[in-house]
Amino acid sequence: MQDIDRMIEEALQGEEQALFRETAREPGFFTQAFGLLGGPNGWVNGVMAAAQAALFVAGLWAGWRFFEAETALSALHWGLPAAVLVLASLIIKTAMMPELQANRLMRELKRQQLQAAVNRKA
Repeated sequence: MQDIDRMIEEALQGEEQALFRETAREPGFFTQAFGLLGGPNGWVNGVMAAAQAALFVAGLWAGWRFFEAETALSALHWGLPAAVLVLASLIIKTAMMPELQANRLMRELKRQQLQAAVNRKA
């Protein structure tokens, strides 16, 4: 992939080369993750992130109570909800990953369109 990028960059001149360098950089994970909160579906992802955070905190609290339990029944009373809440938060977090991948794919497709447009001019 790097060789292809280098060959394309060598074929471009001036402003086109600078534009290619700008679009060739892959944003970091946190930039991509916070990018999910923007756009038309940003509010949905925001609600999912808030729900995920709330479930995780509630799971930690129930887990804390589980480890403080003195009887088996009390441990079961707090341990099962702790496990369910933490697993639910992980499921919600995992549900957001396909959109992150779709955004990465769209970014790469736009980059390919830019390359095709530049090649058409030449």
